Amino acid sequence: MTATGTTLVIGATGTTGSRTAAQLTAGGHRVRAASRAAGVRGSARVSFDWYDPATHTAALDGVDRVYLVPPVGDPDPAAVMLPFLRRARAAGVRRAVLLSSSAIPEGGPAVGKVHQALPGLFDQWAVLRPSWFMQNFTGSHAHAAGIREHGTLWSATGDGRVGFVDADDIAAVAVRALTDEHAPDTDLVITGPETLGYDDIAAITTEVTGRPVTHRRLSYEEMRDHLTRTARIPPEFASMLAGMDRAIAEGSEDRVTDTVQRLTGRPPRTFRALLLSRSPTGPAM
Repeated sequence: MTATGTTLVIGATGTTGSRTAAQLTAGGHRVRAASRAAGVRGSARVSFDWYDPATHTAALDGVDRVYLVPPVGDPDPAAVMLPFLRRARAAGVRRAVLLSSSAIPEGGPAVGKVHQALPGLFDQWAVLRPSWFMQNFTGSHAHAAGIREHGTLWSATGDGRVGFVDADDIAAVAVRALTDEHAPDTDLVITGPETLGYDDIAAITTEVTGRPVTHRRLSYEEMRDHLTRTARIPPEFASMLAGMDRAIAEGSEDRVTDTVQRLTGRPPRTFRALLLSRSPTGPAM
């Protein structure tokens, strides 16, 4: 890796942002941790809100690269992100790394519009397109809550398989994209080492934790309504998420890539290894 200036990490208390900030700091890089919530140990903290442009000036002061986590739950993040990115370029940011999703192509809905615009805004860039997070089953996600509270996973994925990926591996790729001498200047689909169906996730969780977990298969409409009712997700966003489940059922995420191995020099972690690392002798959830 090459010496860098200061990296602004937006969403620095979130799933990938917190890990990216921590890994950058551990590697000796200067980090400005931006979020609406509490600060990040070992990093300079700055208050940041996508919807409050008054917070953007201080966040951008003196930084030369930025890790971008879109506003959560916004079906049209480009409306607030693109003005910020133009401001970032004018302020001297040279490299931008955007967190997107393997399910959203360049020019697609939501953050896909930001992906499409990024190469025209920055000479050095990357778009991270990770598959679904393993942490969805262990953290604060609705799936994890369903496992903890009911021993049930609800999805409309059917027999579809996903290359679930550890958020620590996503962060490791983000660090390389932010700090290597040459930026990737492309999008990077990031997966774990294997594809798993939701039946597999339930079975592995049951085996490792000792607590029975079942996968309840829903239709698209049932999943949309479940997300709206139990997770209190806005209907438009719930429809998009249920549509992603339907795409998984049709095979859209049944793939693995070598991105983690190629950029970090080590293989990605398996879901079983993640659960075992959390609690080798007891419930992992």
